[in-house]
Amino acid sequence: MPTPHALILGGTAEARALATALTAAGTRVTTALAGRVSTPRPVPGELRIGGFGGPQGLAAWMREHHVTALLDATHPFAHRISENAAEAARNTGVELIALRRPGWTPGPGDRWHSAGSLDEAAALLPALGRRAFLATGRLGLQAFVPREEAVWFLIRSVEPPQPPTPRHCQVVLDRGPFTLEGERRLLREHRIDVLVTKDSGGPATAAKLTAARELGLPVVVVRRPDPPAGVTTAPDVASVLALLSALLSPGAADRCP
Repeated sequence: MPTPHALILGGTAEARALATALTAAGTRVTTALAGRVSTPRPVPGELRIGGFGGPQGLAAWMREHHVTALLDATHPFAHRISENAAEAARNTGVELIALRRPGWTPGPGDRWHSAGSLDEAAALLPALGRRAFLATGRLGLQAFVPREEAVWFLIRSVEPPQPPTPRHCQVVLDRGPFTLEGERRLLREHRIDVLVTKDSGGPATAAKLTAARELGLPVVVVRRPDPPAGVTTAPDVASVLALLSALLSPGAADRCP
């Protein structure tokens, strides 16, 4: 009987945790990464780097490799990948589970401003501050170029950002998780007066929000996109594993198209 095969669309800490748990349980696991980071962290099981060629290519790969379950554990803002996964799952009949950690919520003392996109976030900045910390990653920075005369930017990303980027900026290359003391120091040293972040959720990068609250800084929070319609979602690794327990039981692989 073939070993159940889970394909994890990864790039997050939750994806690594899923791969660890499933390989330990004897499931064949392939983690697929988009290849945007040149030195990805190690992950148990098999690793595939690079795109599939859209939903049709993903579906073809799943059929060829007898995938039993498709797990979307990508970043909450990787909307195109999630849409491709949903279409590929429909085309193959393979079960899809999307892991979506809960978003952040404001607490007492927070000064949050909601934005529907990076463009909306950029438009809010001139009225909120002159020195902005962009904790939004290296993609989409062109949205802030029209504000480069009014705002100075501190940009943090894992890999060097590609142009176009704002002219008046400084880039810090770093990878989370980040400590509260480190975030406090970063904000103070660069005299930041407004923070911009995506609503990624999770503890690994949440310390910047606490540091901003302590310093009384406004925070522009970009809302995350909704998951594709009809997709089963789970908030954490344990919930995904619970949903998979029946799917990956003996005999489940025989149902793969």
